[in-house]
Amino acid sequence: MRPIDTRRWLTAFPLVAALATPFPGAFAQTAAQAPPEALKSEPVIVAPVVQPTPEQVGDALMGHQRYQAAIEAYKKAPRDSADVWNMMGIAYQMMFNQHDAIRCYQTSLRMNPRNAHVLNNLATVYDSLRDYGAAERMYHRAIKLDPHSALFYKNLGTNLLAQHKYKKGWEVYKTALTIDPHVFEDHSSPRAENPASTKDRGAMNYYMAKGCVRAGMNDCAIEYLRMALNEGYISPKKIAADREFASLRGLPAFEQLLAAQQAR
Repeated sequence: MRPIDTRRWLTAFPLVAALATPFPGAFAQTAAQAPPEALKSEPVIVAPVVQPTPEQVGDALMGHQRYQAAIEAYKKAPRDSADVWNMMGIAYQMMFNQHDAIRCYQTSLRMNPRNAHVLNNLATVYDSLRDYGAAERMYHRAIKLDPHSALFYKNLGTNLLAQHKYKKGWEVYKTALTIDPHVFEDHSSPRAENPASTKDRGAMNYYMAKGCVRAGMNDCAIEYLRMALNEGYISPKKIAADREFASLRGLPAFEQLLAAQQAR
């Protein structure tokens, strides 16, 4: 599981570096650079080095996957920051400490109930605990606040598939693809994980394959179909008859996949 938005960390690194490193020309002339007469009349001024905040330190540590150290840094930040509590929740979730992750996300939401991203993060924890009903409610709340997030729709679709609501799940996937045709390529943000049972994983992989085809990601679609076949959810005959996969016909990898499965 990688339920994390690394884009925040990537933007944090240059900020921390900038705070710790002087800009060109930030210092006054040094003794070696200044002419002798200047040393007698002009004092040498050294610009202070600005220290990064605990939150910036925590973000940098998260980028290096040092989650426990990041938590300790965040604990030194102001306790009234909803963003800090969210980041602590992510760190705990990355260490599979679901109890503390939920506690941190809920604290963040008490400070800012309208943060759709925290709602999504909390929903992914409930998904991992197989509390699919609670997760679904959280995804709907997140979507209501941010109806243009392809990620939220994608996560909701996976959640619905895990509940055997296959038709609804596929419809939600299609909405996600309408918003962002490349949503199935993004693995940097918090997302719902594969369902636990073999049948449910097969269903999810089958509909993920459909999503990839719609996005023009043929290699990805074929790989998801391979997993769906291996999990026994679908047969080669049904795949060949499915109009959603018409664009794959004639591709060597697709034909080889069907032929290998039929030969079993």
